[in-house]
Amino acid sequence: MEIVWTGLYSLTHGNASLEAYTSLWMFFIYGSAVFLEPLHDIIRNWNIFLRGIIWVVIIWGIEYTTGKILLNILHVYPWRYYGRFAVEGLVRIDYAPAWFIAGLLFERIHKTLDRVVLRRKM
Repeated sequence: MEIVWTGLYSLTHGNASLEAYTSLWMFFIYGSAVFLEPLHDIIRNWNIFLRGIIWVVIIWGIEYTTGKILLNILHVYPWRYYGRFAVEGLVRIDYAPAWFIAGLLFERIHKTLDRVVLRRKM
């Protein structure tokens, strides 16, 4: 998803090669999403708007915290946001709609994977 996002960003800035990038640190950061499964199970029947807001806040929290840890320990930015909506280069407030949709999309993927696993157990 990040490669698609950064590739589309390149396109919108005139780079028709769709150059995209990420950091190997993202493998571990995205992998930590497995710890969100209990939360997903708790909120799965809540109002969709409330769930979306919860995902935005959690994604921002993970993004900011992991970015800050890597910055403090290794003195590197695993990603760097710019612009007036950037918070210390680690979070973009104006990405809230994208994270809202991504959180709900991840729920759908999780639900689909649950069904596939359940079918295999039968």
